[in-house]
Amino acid sequence: MNIMFDEQQAMMMALNISGNHVMCLDLKDNIVYDLHGKAMFGNNVGIEKCYTYIHPDDRERFRTFVERLKDGTDKVGECHYRWDYNYSGTGEPEWHDMYGRAIAEYEDGKPVNIIATLTDETEVKQKEREVEQLSERYRSIFENSIIGMSFYSPEGWLLDANRIMRKICHFDSDTRDEFFSNVNLFDVMPFNEVLDRDHPDDYWACSLSIVPEREMRVYLEISVHPIYDENGKLMYISVTANDVTEERNMYLNVMENDARMKKMNEAIKNYEAELRYMLEASKMMTWRISLERNTLEFYNGLNTVVRSIDLSQLQNIFVDQNHDFVKALSNLSETLKKPLVYTGQLYPVVTQSSDLQWVQINCIPEFDKNGKLLGAFGVWRNINDLLRKQDQLRNETNRAHESGRMKSLFLANMTHEIRTPINAIVGFSEVLTSLTAADEKKEIIQIIKNNCDMLLRLMNDILTASSLESGEMDIRPVNVDFAKTFNELFESLKPRVQNPSVEFLKDNPYDTLPIIVDVERVSQVITNFVTNAVKYTHEGYIKLGYSTKARTSEGVRREGLYVYCEDTGDGVSPESQAKIFERFFKVDDFVQGTGLGLSICKAFTDACHGDIGVISEGKGKGSVFWMWIPLNNKS
Repeated sequence: MNIMFDEQQAMMMALNISGNHVMCLDLKDNIVYDLHGKAMFGNNVGIEKCYTYIHPDDRERFRTFVERLKDGTDKVGECHYRWDYNYSGTGEPEWHDMYGRAIAEYEDGKPVNIIATLTDETEVKQKEREVEQLSERYRSIFENSIIGMSFYSPEGWLLDANRIMRKICHFDSDTRDEFFSNVNLFDVMPFNEVLDRDHPDDYWACSLSIVPEREMRVYLEISVHPIYDENGKLMYISVTANDVTEERNMYLNVMENDARMKKMNEAIKNYEAELRYMLEASKMMTWRISLERNTLEFYNGLNTVVRSIDLSQLQNIFVDQNHDFVKALSNLSETLKKPLVYTGQLYPVVTQSSDLQWVQINCIPEFDKNGKLLGAFGVWRNINDLLRKQDQLRNETNRAHESGRMKSLFLANMTHEIRTPINAIVGFSEVLTSLTAADEKKEIIQIIKNNCDMLLRLMNDILTASSLESGEMDIRPVNVDFAKTFNELFESLKPRVQNPSVEFLKDNPYDTLPIIVDVERVSQVITNFVTNAVKYTHEGYIKLGYSTKARTSEGVRREGLYVYCEDTGDGVSPESQAKIFERFFKVDDFVQGTGLGLSICKAFTDACHGDIGVISEGKGKGSVFWMWIPLNNKS
């Protein structure tokens, strides 16, 4: 019993050391489970499931390997295959090289189980492949080098030479040479004088090499490099040779022409640079049509072709196919005989932009010495910017005229708007001195106060509009409890809702809301919303409220402050909704106001990178004015 236990223990230790998997295929239930080691993907898995983890190229061979054991053809078998370790079913397969050796267990003469020992040979196979690839790579580099290479033993005898070295030295064959195989490196000039037999150093020389035995007479660049191991022992001597005979002759010829060509190249280079700069600065390109090659080529200098198109596609690049110039291109041999100028739109041809191009084309015919038409050349100028500037000038001129008209309207409006509260203040002030009843005085004082507030708001709107005209909108965020501020603002706005048929409602969902915001500008927006609602609401209610809302813009979710004013007033028509936030726009010219309030609200919202709008189903159906601005952080 102890002997059996020791044997089992020894076997388990051996299996643990080897790192192998031992699996069992139960032929009765056709399931696989592990006998030793960690199961590769779990126990009690069907054999068909196992097949799905085997590489498609190995699957049929593996299936045959199993079937031969199952039907008794083989009692012992082995198989190499690739196994996918990625059991998640997603991503790329993780192939491992596996080796399996299996034996069939029999009962009553029939196989009942297949016991298999599985070995992961991935690292071994990978290292073998790497060694083979590295060896093949080095051999390929050595044999296909562009210079002659050879290796000598530490004693100076030739071991190997590549194709170029064999060619330079006129070897007898591709494997060896009788002369060089029997000549020691240390006995050949000049190596016998410059190399130490016991400890040679690097050597380089360029000289005429003469070997009469091999009819060699060539100029060579020769390099000698001894290769030592980590202990300083000489292993090999590397000799490289480069035949520079032809290069030397060419060098002598080049030296004769170099001075003359240098000046010419510098002149051409300067001219090329100047031409390219001039063309780029003026957004121009040169072009050439060749009737012989049937091509249109664009250049950004003298020789650099940017784009080439077939002449059969020439007419297709023009937008206006009915233009006389475009129609004439169908007969190039006649059209190109005289200079031409064309201005029009083209589809993008030589730019990365997908926008249409406005271009001006100048065309000059080109003839050979016999008067035969060869084609044409000329200048291609992109005038998009020129036309854009003309449009901008036209728009700015129209805007200036419109601005002058709007300012005239504004001054006329201001004259009326300022005179109305001033007249009321002056008139009721005179009446106030003649009154004796306290109730009457209180009523007159309230009227004077309301007109003073109206005049103050008017002045504030004018000052704000003036700052907007100069492109300024000063945003000054501060820490504030907006819930408290909103309650105070609501109470201050109550007196403005004097119509007993209109109820002023408040929607404050928070007891406290500490935020960082320009509370003065927000209060100005709310005041303008309520003021407009009072003007156009004659019965029902005006509801003022706010909340915090999150919005997602360009993939970024941000918290923000949402303010709204809902009323049951006259409403806003769809036509007016599109213009209601423009300066000086008034829905009803007979209602008092400058037409600046809502434009100031929009300017503040834009400066905060927020949004503003109005919701109304039309005239007589009420409206909701709202604003949303982002909050940078909570206090």
